[in-house]
Amino acid sequence: MNEISIQALPASASDAARLALRLDVPVHGIALHTFPDGEMRVTVGPATPTTVIYASLDQPNDKLIALLFAAEALRRDGCKRLILLAPYLCYMRQDTAFHDGEAISQKAIGRLLAGIVDRVITVDAHLHRTPDIRTVFPGIAAENLSAMPAIADALRKTHLDPATVLIGPDAESRQWVSDLAGRLGLTYTVAQKIRHGDRSVEIGFSDPRLIAGRPALLVDDIVSSGGTLIACARALTAAGATQIDAVVTHALFPADTIAQFTDAGIRSIRSTHSVPHPTNAIVLDELFVAALRDETKGQIRPEIQT
Repeated sequence: MNEISIQALPASASDAARLALRLDVPVHGIALHTFPDGEMRVTVGPATPTTVIYASLDQPNDKLIALLFAAEALRRDGCKRLILLAPYLCYMRQDTAFHDGEAISQKAIGRLLAGIVDRVITVDAHLHRTPDIRTVFPGIAAENLSAMPAIADALRKTHLDPATVLIGPDAESRQWVSDLAGRLGLTYTVAQKIRHGDRSVEIGFSDPRLIAGRPALLVDDIVSSGGTLIACARALTAAGATQIDAVVTHALFPADTIAQFTDAGIRSIRSTHSVPHPTNAIVLDELFVAALRDETKGQIRPEIQT
């Protein structure tokens, strides 16, 4: 009997199948059925002693219930070690109560998941004031992987213009844009952002001369509404950027926002496969292979070219 397998929620099925092939392990789909009253039936594949649930947790509410039910079925069927591989991890942004009566979603979801799995693996979790993701999941193992190695590898294959300047759209993006710039040997700068609302932001640069006459590559971890990216692109055009492209880890924005990006001057936008999206262009398989190496006892196939 196989010692490890992957179970995938429907939205993550294709990415899970590709990873299973790379790891040389079985993969099963988790079937979901919604009854007329909104309740859900969850059916998993055969359990193995170690089971990885592959589930990107965008649009998370139904998925969290599905995870809870899948874990119950897998444990009852003999799974001894349950690993959640969530390339995008939901509800991490609310790490404190900003107003009286607000729930701290990071704490609530952290405790929920820590109660049903033994290990959490995610990518570029949106953590503001939480320096160590292990504190989110009491009593279990947790890793917050960086997508920057995969993004850097993908960008090298595009033969970037060495004059390209990497742009972080706000102060929070500095950790990602500086990391990527170091890997690629490129210049970077971070925009100054003033937010006037969920969809209204003002963008400026401390030294626009760094941008004038050069290609610009916007780099961010999460794009939700796209407002910051659009404002930043317009500011880059005003500063004299010759062309503007963008790369993000988690593409959460509606697909029709791509047309707005184009109108704002963004020539292309690429995202990782952390969340299924039309802009997906960068697979994260090698990050997950490395993270799961100790679980698979070395049964790993050579890298698959995509």
